[in-house]
Amino acid sequence: EVTLRANVVTKFTGNFFTADLGRVRNAFETVPWVRLASVQREFPNRLRVTLQEHKPVAYWGDDGEQRMVNSYGEVFEANVSDLEEDKMPRLSGPDSQSQQVLQMYLALEPAFKALSLPVDSLALTDRGSWRAKLSQGAVIELGRGNVEDVMVRVRRVSSTLAQVTQKLGRKVSAMESADLRHDNGYALRLRGVSTQDVSAKR
Repeated sequence: EVTLRANVVTKFTGNFFTADLGRVRNAFETVPWVRLASVQREFPNRLRVTLQEHKPVAYWGDDGEQRMVNSYGEVFEANVSDLEEDKMPRLSGPDSQSQQVLQMYLALEPAFKALSLPVDSLALTDRGSWRAKLSQGAVIELGRGNVEDVMVRVRRVSSTLAQVTQKLGRKVSAMESADLRHDNGYALRLRGVSTQDVSAKR
């Protein structure tokens, strides 16, 4: 309320009858955390303002940026120190594709969370390829495509990863990286597991 009074009410001009409702609405929508505002005259002498807040679900852009993505996949800017819960993933990509990036994150997160590997960040690169970083540090190259295309490759990993790591005497959390950009499989790097060239030993 204090912020609204300081940033908006002081800008009002005119009286109940002459106030420009469009300008009043725009003034409220310039306030951080306000997504939408609707303004109505309420006789005899009052303006009723209804505000819809941004509900942040992720940080947006490079590390340190103050921008966020709301539950509609829209990018907005506000003071991150106002957040009650700051443990959010970081998403990045072209601003015009923020909804697509959020949609991909919402599809990926349950699949990796089921492996106890939450997604820490997701990026749509300049080349149109997806890259995720998991909370324990592993980088996953997901390749190109829409949600359905990518999830086919992710399901291939999620259904076999536990078996593969167990066979190599490692836990799932030992994964350092995975490359899903292969037609019928994926490449995996695990901590403590290396490949050696054993050819030409005499």
